[in-house]
Amino acid sequence: MDIGDKLEPSTSRVYGEPWHTWLGNSRRYVVYISLFFLLIINYIDRINLSVAAGSIRLAYHLSPIELGYLFSSYSWTYALCLVPLGLAIDRWGIRYMVAAAMIVWSTGGMLTGVAISFATLLVARLVLGAGEAASLPAGSRVLREWAPRNERGLATGILNAGVYIGPALGAPLVGWLISDWGWRASFYVTGLIGIVFGVLWLVFYRLPERAQWICDGERRKILTERDYAVAITERQSSRMILKALLRSPTMWVLTVSHGCIGYTAFLLISWLPRYFEVSRGVDILKSSGLTAVPYFIAGILLVPISKLSDRLIADTGLREGRRRNLVALNMLAASSILAIPYVSNISVILAIFSLSLTCVASALSLNTALANDLLRGSEASGAAIGFVLTGGNVFGIIAPIVTGYIVAATNQFDVAFTIAGVLAAIGAIMNFMFTRKAIYIGPVQRDVLELKSAE
Repeated sequence: MDIGDKLEPSTSRVYGEPWHTWLGNSRRYVVYISLFFLLIINYIDRINLSVAAGSIRLAYHLSPIELGYLFSSYSWTYALCLVPLGLAIDRWGIRYMVAAAMIVWSTGGMLTGVAISFATLLVARLVLGAGEAASLPAGSRVLREWAPRNERGLATGILNAGVYIGPALGAPLVGWLISDWGWRASFYVTGLIGIVFGVLWLVFYRLPERAQWICDGERRKILTERDYAVAITERQSSRMILKALLRSPTMWVLTVSHGCIGYTAFLLISWLPRYFEVSRGVDILKSSGLTAVPYFIAGILLVPISKLSDRLIADTGLREGRRRNLVALNMLAASSILAIPYVSNISVILAIFSLSLTCVASALSLNTALANDLLRGSEASGAAIGFVLTGGNVFGIIAPIVTGYIVAATNQFDVAFTIAGVLAAIGAIMNFMFTRKAIYIGPVQRDVLELKSAE
């Protein structure tokens, strides 16, 4: 909970009534959409280097292997900071942590523009990765606070859609900036956008208990339906939370399977623009446009797929983790990237990338929602999601480096796509078979559903 929020009473006062009257009792969607834009900015900053890689390679005479390490370096600090920042979010609250994180990562992005060597490029990426590590744990914590449980899949889908719309918008934007203003200017512009959004977040974000722009009816709905737990008997220490997470077999399976499917996500976010340049022989503007297509399709389809997951699963199904069926199905479909080495038509290639990336997006989004479904103890949401995301980012460290070595050795990407497809299939089997137990944090409590069934 944000510092100071717990002592201030809620209110039904509504500011600026005309601009949001049309939202009725669904004003919480403003929060979901804000998270969507936060992730758009996050992933514009992330794909910037991928689009600029050709120009940076020429400027510093980098090999594919060096590019692989440069792409991977982002994940080094990202993975290290996920759980600590998740714990910090749980302790210090969303408002200040998100604003600080955005300013840090945007500064890292702008530092890339002033880099003078390979070493300084690495430092800038490390700063970017450290700051961005707060974004998804913070987003999941916001949804834990704001989203009714039967709306959690949809809300998570809106959040994660930004992960894909970001590159869809960012790739052409960065391609244009590089073509007209140079690669350094692209980092200055995208970094400035993040700093401005961070300041706006600090000014406007509040918990639902304090938000003055929602009515009492919607506030009651959020507070009574946002989580299963009746009450937290005591606030758990960071050490106790970590100990409980490390002891949970379900948490480990969620984490490793997240990494298996995340491998494809990191491969594509790092190397897809270069794939089109190297394997298809197109210039930076066309490669950035081609890169945008599968990301745009994935971002658009992710929200309805996530909403469908809520409709297909009743409250009891959510509690039992039945969302795993959809997670496994999407992971299995994502392995369609295995077909890329066997086709040459650019339209078919785009269709396969779009299918695979859409399923990657859905699997990653629904897997974090599944973690929230299985979690008993909302005070640990930030740390739990950070734990899951760590798995994705450990694989994310590996994917760009392995791909760099593959491209250096073979001058093609076929083996890289094969590895990604096999890992996606392995993740599907793991998730479907071994996520059958809840994740308990602190004393085991009966929840609302258990109490009702007992009556």
